[in-house]
Amino acid sequence: MKRNHLVMLVVGTLVMLALPNFLKNYGLYLLTYWLVYIIATMGLNLTVGYAGQKSLGHAAFFGIGAYTVAILMKLGVSFWVGLPAAALLCFVIGLLLGFPALRVQTIYLAFATLGFNTAVWLVMRNEEWLTGGTFGINNIARPELLGMSLEGNLPYYYFTLGVTVIMAGLLWGLLRSPWGKAFTALRDNPIRAESLGIDIRSYTLLSFAIGAAYAGVAGALFASLVQFIEPAPFTVGASIMMYLMVVVGGPGYFLGPVLGAAVGVILPEWLRFAQAWYLFVFGTAVVLLMIWLPDGLLSIPDRIKARRQSREASVARAAAAARAATHEGAKA
Repeated sequence: MKRNHLVMLVVGTLVMLALPNFLKNYGLYLLTYWLVYIIATMGLNLTVGYAGQKSLGHAAFFGIGAYTVAILMKLGVSFWVGLPAAALLCFVIGLLLGFPALRVQTIYLAFATLGFNTAVWLVMRNEEWLTGGTFGINNIARPELLGMSLEGNLPYYYFTLGVTVIMAGLLWGLLRSPWGKAFTALRDNPIRAESLGIDIRSYTLLSFAIGAAYAGVAGALFASLVQFIEPAPFTVGASIMMYLMVVVGGPGYFLGPVLGAAVGVILPEWLRFAQAWYLFVFGTAVVLLMIWLPDGLLSIPDRIKARRQSREASVARAAAAARAATHEGAKA
């Protein structure tokens, strides 16, 4: 995480504040959709990119957050109660999901989280008394803030942007704290981290719990954005797409979710002109990115810097060798 990322975040926020002046209604809706996925993938980036855990069940937490708010609002509970309730519920369930990570790692942990996602999706689909099943839950209202309705796309966009900035600020502070250093130590070398006195058990659980809470907040915002939810957006495929967003943007980069979510949400819209071919074009673009940039889009500056430093080191070694040869020749 670098300080210039914070500068980029501030500049990006100012741009996002001005963008509505140039967009129509659907454009605002799409940008809000993107912001929701930025929040969700910020949490997944913490779990995967900073703590080094393999999680392919993030869409389940996204769905739990959405259904929690939708069900509570249908019962007459305020959105402002439902939002923290969704985050808290996801935090607790994420904490429980973290326990398999204490025993299994890599591909086995990924399979465990896939199984969790499938189980949650089946509950959403089959328990009609609670979730509405395949019929879903409709007419989900948007909240009011300080007496002002957020029903329109413009006020809801600004509201979601504000929540995104707050969540990004919280994550920035977390990553700059000793907790953030513990997460990266857990990712880089768990054995060494434990030898330094870091409780890897606690930080593994927290990486899942905090990441899940972010997904819960995003899910709550998603429910009020689309105003209708059903199980389809919360499948295993959706979890894989979220994981892909993190990987494409750059796991372990603070702004990785911003670029990754843009690739996953906005790029498909730009490829609509390809009609039936757009999924093929989108998939090909992602595969090429993974081949040429396995560390994500935000790794490009680091790769350029590393190549420059390598060239400079090569030149320095060549110069040193030439001086040594000249010195030996003079002695001879």
